[in-house]
Amino acid sequence: MGLLGTTSQQSYQNSGNLGSYQYTSLEDVINNFIVAYVGENKIIPKARRTDIAFHAQRGLAELSYDTLRSKKSQEIEIPPSLKMMLPQDYINYVKISWHDANGTERVLYPARNTSNPSAILQDGNYDYSLDGSGELQFASESDTWAAFKSVTPSSLGNLDADTDYYADLFSARFGLDPEKTQANGAFYIDYALGYIHFSSNLNGETITLKYISDSLGKDADQVVHKFAEEALYKHIQYAMVSSTTTMPDYIVRRVKKEKFAATRQAKLRLSNIKLEEISQVLRNKSKVIKH
Repeated sequence: MGLLGTTSQQSYQNSGNLGSYQYTSLEDVINNFIVAYVGENKIIPKARRTDIAFHAQRGLAELSYDTLRSKKSQEIEIPPSLKMMLPQDYINYVKISWHDANGTERVLYPARNTSNPSAILQDGNYDYSLDGSGELQFASESDTWAAFKSVTPSSLGNLDADTDYYADLFSARFGLDPEKTQANGAFYIDYALGYIHFSSNLNGETITLKYISDSLGKDADQVVHKFAEEALYKHIQYAMVSSTTTMPDYIVRRVKKEKFAATRQAKLRLSNIKLEEISQVLRNKSKVIKH
C-alpha cells in the first residue's frame, strides 16, 4: 500500500524507495481486489486467488502496452562486434539513439532495406554443412548484414548527392526518405537471435535504447501507477465475469463499459498535460491556427 507507515527519514535514507509512493504493488492490487470485489452479495461471489493473480498479470501487461507505456532505458558503448543484446524484458523499442559531446540524442533509424537471414554454412561443393547430429550449421552473421554494416552512412543515400544509392534502388532521387537522408547511422533488430546490430560508423559510440516492457519481468517491476490502479481492478473484474458461463450478459456488458471508462480515465491522468507547458507551446506560434 505504497509507503504508508514509513517515516520521511526512512524514505530518504533508502534511495531505492524514492518515487515508489506513486505505485501500488501487484500483490496489494490482488489483496485489495479480493476485499472489494469478491464476496457475498457482490458480482463475484467467490474466486480462487490463483485466477485473480493470473488476470491481474494479464491486465497489467495489457495496460503497460498502451496506457502505462512502461518505458525503460539502457545505455551501452557499442563494441567492435557492432551489436547489443536485447533486454530480458524487451517487448518493443521506443527510440534508439546515440549522444554527441553535448549529450544531445541523435536518433537512429531502422535499416529496412537489409536483414540478417540465417546463413547456412556450405562446403567447397556448395553442399550444406551438417554437425555430428545431422543438423544444419549456420554462420554467426549473414553476408547480407556483414556487407551492409561495413558501408558508411554517406553511401546509403544521405545528404551526399554524389551517391547513386537512391537512383539504383528506386530509379529516382526525388522524394528522398528522411530515414536515409541522415548521417546518424542505422540499426537492425534480429529478433530470432535477440540482438540489435548497428552500422559501422557507430563503433565505440554510446547508444541509448528506450523500450517498452510488460512490467512482468521481475517481481520489483510488478507495480501499477496509482492513476491506473482502478483501471486494473476493472480489467480483472471483466476478465473474471466474462470467463464464466453463468454470469448474465447485462452484467458482463456493464462491467465491460466500466473497464473502458476506467482505462480512458487512466490515459487522461497519465497524459501529464500541464497548462503552463501548453501555454509555452502556444506562445511559440507566429500565427493563429485555423480550425
